[in-house]
Amino acid sequence: MLSPRPTRNDLLAAEGKRLPDVIAPRLKILFSGINPSLYSAAVGHHFARPGNRFWPALHAAGFTDRLLSPTEDRNLLALGYGITNIAAGATARADQLSDDELANGRRRLLQKARRYRPQALAILGVTAYRTAWKRPQAALGLQSERIDETLVWVLPNPSGLNASYQIPALAKIFRELRLAVAGLEAEA
Repeated sequence: MLSPRPTRNDLLAAEGKRLPDVIAPRLKILFSGINPSLYSAAVGHHFARPGNRFWPALHAAGFTDRLLSPTEDRNLLALGYGITNIAAGATARADQLSDDELANGRRRLLQKARRYRPQALAILGVTAYRTAWKRPQAALGLQSERIDETLVWVLPNPSGLNASYQIPALAKIFRELRLAVAGLEAEA
């Protein structure tokens, strides 16, 4: 569990702070958040803000055999998964990012995908994807584009601020990604 909870001053000091990627070559899936929350940056772990549904959705979709704590984010590497972000600097809300920050983040993310060559890149946030990739009509799921051999998927943002998707709905679409990538492995 995360402890202690960051203070208000800790959160204010986390503005713009970066989190290190959880990344390695040839992952099954590289998950990309939009950018770190102040809470995540303050505690030093991805998707750490209470109410974020990333970890419960990952478990419910069958990616992990138990519910992991954000403090265990590096354990994902042993399972073939990683975490990065489109934009590196922490903000209180993702909507504080400019279109230019998202576009620059997309370029960095493309470089990471080409360097590390995951089977799939999963963008967690359709609005951020639409803006960063300049695809205003993009929908959730598998995208038509690839980054070399890497598939591109768009998943809902698991933030607690995204009331449209609760854990069962998130788990369903996360599971579709997991099964698709497992199918690729079976074909190889």
